[in-house]
Amino acid sequence: MQIVILAGGVGGSKFVLGVRRAYPTAELAVIANTADDITLHGLRICPDLDTIMYTLGGGADSGRGWGRDDESWRVMEELACYGAEPTWFSLGDRDVGTHLVRTQMLDAGYPLSEVTTALCSRWLASDARLRLLPMTDDRVETHVTIADSEAPGQVRAVHFQEYWVRLQAAPDARGVTLLGIETARPAPGVIEAIQGADLILLAPSNPVVSIGPILAVPGLRDAVQHAPALVVGFAGILGGAPVLGMAHRLLPAIGVEVDAAAVGLHYGARSRGGVLDAWAMDSADTSSADRVQQGGLLAVVTDLLMRDPASTAAFIRYAIKSATS
Repeated sequence: MQIVILAGGVGGSKFVLGVRRAYPTAELAVIANTADDITLHGLRICPDLDTIMYTLGGGADSGRGWGRDDESWRVMEELACYGAEPTWFSLGDRDVGTHLVRTQMLDAGYPLSEVTTALCSRWLASDARLRLLPMTDDRVETHVTIADSEAPGQVRAVHFQEYWVRLQAAPDARGVTLLGIETARPAPGVIEAIQGADLILLAPSNPVVSIGPILAVPGLRDAVQHAPALVVGFAGILGGAPVLGMAHRLLPAIGVEVDAAAVGLHYGARSRGGVLDAWAMDSADTSSADRVQQGGLLAVVTDLLMRDPASTAAFIRYAIKSATS
């Protein structure tokens, strides 16, 4: 079986672990969001790619859910002593090694997809049936428009990482812009993986800044819409609140209610021009199932808490079985 997963970082990586547990012999291709990538201190940082890579390779910090295990912070301490900004984005010493290698390869002319394959040769060598693909080799960055605290009545745009990390998503998001998306192209292997898939899964990642940018890459949404595979999405909003992250701070900026059914209908049914065949929601949202069904989607209701790979695998298997029975 060939399975394609569209995923963001922390939640996406936990979901992929569950998919691997559910389908241990399947060929997995994970298409990761790269629109929250950023350059800091001269280093190109790809948070979602790295979180997925470290998690699947057994090198992630399980407590934080991101970054390296057994990390230290001496480089950041030195940068702070020099007054080198920004100090709000923490780079661990071990993590810096990844960013140095990536930046050197990018500066040498290698595309991000080849750089990612090279980095994954260390982390994913034990699973030859797993590929990690960036959504695009082109530079795309998510910016969030907020009120300008220094100019009353005015707005300004900040990089998503500044909004998420430094500002903790406290200001209301007035809009979300994907810089560079119009000219971006799917990375090599992305469209081919979608066209050859038996099953396509949308992880319960942030629908605005994780799954949204992936589907916004020109040609990628169309490929999912016309893929011969079954397409199933999984809600990251349970009982009206996100399980991880702060999606509730961004959904209003794109006119979507903070609600599992609303997110599923935002993705839409393929029969009505969307990208999904089925939408899995948590038991806390049972009352919304009819609304989803009326939108042309098969609604699957089950326990969606990702407690561990085993429990995640259980609800993934249940959702797929329900969607194919």
